[in-house]
Amino acid sequence: MSDYKYISLTEMPSIKEQASEWFHSKWGVPKEAYLECMEEYLSGETDYGWYLCLNGKDIIAGLGVIENDFHDRKDLTPNVCAVYTEEDYRRKGIAGRLLDLAVEDCRRKGISPVYLVTDHVGFYERYDWEFLCMVQGDDEPEMTRMYIHR
Repeated sequence: MSDYKYISLTEMPSIKEQASEWFHSKWGVPKEAYLECMEEYLSGETDYGWYLCLNGKDIIAGLGVIENDFHDRKDLTPNVCAVYTEEDYRRKGIAGRLLDLAVEDCRRKGISPVYLVTDHVGFYERYDWEFLCMVQGDDEPEMTRMYIHR
């Protein structure tokens, strides 16, 4: 894990195009939506950030913090979103380290608690996230789990 570099996008703004394309390829959300959020972060319009793990020049994991991750509980904000680790790099603690980086960065900015929506059970609990409630995802037939990090 020592070869991996964990960064906030503010530390390497030149890769925002690469990062927006990478997130788009994982989640199918338009690249432009990611780029818009990243530009708001880089310009100081928002304190909600984007965090990446690099192996050399390759993005191997990442996540963002946004106002709302497409659910009906607009009062539960901000939300960690787009958490993804490339398959070959899973089970190495990379996502956990990125989650910690994002939570600590938010905390330094006076932002706490932080929320996230997921269908995973057991993963986020390892990193001190607690199940909070069920929420309705935008255009989703099923409810999904909402977690909180205090």
